[in-house]
Amino acid sequence: MEQFNLCIIKPNKETVSETFVREHIERLPGNKKVLYGGVFPVFDDEGKYLIRSPFGLLSYLIQKKLFNKINIGVRTRALAKYLTANNIDVVFAEYGMVGASVTEACQLADVPLVIHYHGADVHHTETIKRYLDLYKKSFAYASALIAVSGDMAKALIELGAPAKKITNASCGIDPDAFPQLDISKTGRTFLSVGRFVEKKSPTSVVKAFKLVVDEFPEATLKMVGVGPLFDETKALVSQLQLAESVTLLGAQNQSQIKELLGESRCFVQHSVTAKDGDKEGTPVTILEAGSSGLAIVSTLHTGIKEAVVNGETGYLVPEHDIEGMARYMKLIAADVNLAVTLGAKEATYIRENYDIQSRIRTITKLLKQAIVNKKHD
Repeated sequence: MEQFNLCIIKPNKETVSETFVREHIERLPGNKKVLYGGVFPVFDDEGKYLIRSPFGLLSYLIQKKLFNKINIGVRTRALAKYLTANNIDVVFAEYGMVGASVTEACQLADVPLVIHYHGADVHHTETIKRYLDLYKKSFAYASALIAVSGDMAKALIELGAPAKKITNASCGIDPDAFPQLDISKTGRTFLSVGRFVEKKSPTSVVKAFKLVVDEFPEATLKMVGVGPLFDETKALVSQLQLAESVTLLGAQNQSQIKELLGESRCFVQHSVTAKDGDKEGTPVTILEAGSSGLAIVSTLHTGIKEAVVNGETGYLVPEHDIEGMARYMKLIAADVNLAVTLGAKEATYIRENYDIQSRIRTITKLLKQAIVNKKHD
């Protein structure tokens, strides 16, 4: 196929944690236009408002801010006009809410749509409740729906998505950016990277680590991230008298995280289903740590079950099983050779199954097929 015009629509202008979105923007082929500004794009690829007229903008703001509407005609028409004016061949929407919200504009412009889901957009109860009607319309119109785990694919089908449209393709990573490390000389060092939110349960990691320290007093845990549970986690560290063993590092950039990976023996993450139904997709941090050759201890949660082969390339425990997590952490603390073996197997597994180049080829194929199908309609 000749070069095509691709419009990528994402909610946020820049988000450090959305490495997968950046990878898609950088690596997908085509003449790319990137729109952003929330569940429905407000800004075009030059940072200008999609809605050009002051009256239209005022109408949009009134409907959004005062009436909390999710289907606003003036912005739908503005996006459709943009897609037509820029001869867009296909739209790639990051997150289900975005895809659902822009479906009508794609229909008006007669442009095919591919939607990439990531986690909360499929599992968060209130999100699904708010957008379900639009989701169903997007399921009917979209050419392809991309899930990042088998659990997510099942959830989409339960919501009414046609199974034949769903492709299970987790976010990938660049293994060259996270080469396998030699962890044979590391101490009893544990690392956790992720937002301090309920579905990542940082307090569970601290509680499990307390049981490790009781047996291995010299063990250390470094935790990277910020979020609403940061202060609660900090208080728990103090309460359990772990201030000398646990370091809360806050936000760190990628180079700093790579340095921490090089100092660590084991990566830990206790992902759970939040009370509001929110779940992970496939955590990129797990993939990065696995590619780096660290031993991994995590939970039997959504895409993690696919990214780590339990008992072979790492250890997974049921959600909220703190004692089980601690038991495996202690095994790794006691035996660096076990950590090396697990880490080496996981590094190979990630390279064989989660290489970003393979994911980009899959998405590219879906985008091109969507264009071909639309031409034959």
